[in-house]
Amino acid sequence: MPTSVYDFEALSITGEAAQLASQRGKVLLIVNTASACGFTPQFGGLEKLWQDYRDQGLVIVGFPSNEFGAQDPGSNEEIASYCQLNYGVSFPMMAKTQVNGREAHPLWQWLKAQAPGVLGTEGIKWNFTKFLVGRDGKVRKRYAPNDAPEKLRADIEKALAEGAPA
Repeated sequence: MPTSVYDFEALSITGEAAQLASQRGKVLLIVNTASACGFTPQFGGLEKLWQDYRDQGLVIVGFPSNEFGAQDPGSNEEIASYCQLNYGVSFPMMAKTQVNGREAHPLWQWLKAQAPGVLGTEGIKWNFTKFLVGRDGKVRKRYAPNDAPEKLRADIEKALAEGAPA
């Protein structure tokens, strides 16, 4: 049974295995993304957070998903190109991923169980749902799709101020 985010691995958008344990001691903001969604401009805000806080230990990890309105139908290569060209995304992006249902990636199953949504529902309701993970690898908070990245700054700064566990 997983006890922290560090117990998971994913596939990067370029097809390489990505061990989340390699981010041990950092603060993670994990987001399910889409390239053709009303919230897609949040890529710009996420990139700004990444630029502002990465030297302090923040890592933003995007997981494209085509589950909501088929708003990310492209290949991993097309998604990576779109995000970089249109929003200057330089934070880590993973391969297209299922976040709900029987085929949901194990990481997403764990995230949803650790921080249920409104009224205790676990399902991801839409693109750009965000999970803030502390330096200890535990989920601190879940954010709704309409929570703009800028509004997360205080929580991110608080998480960054806390030292990594010994």
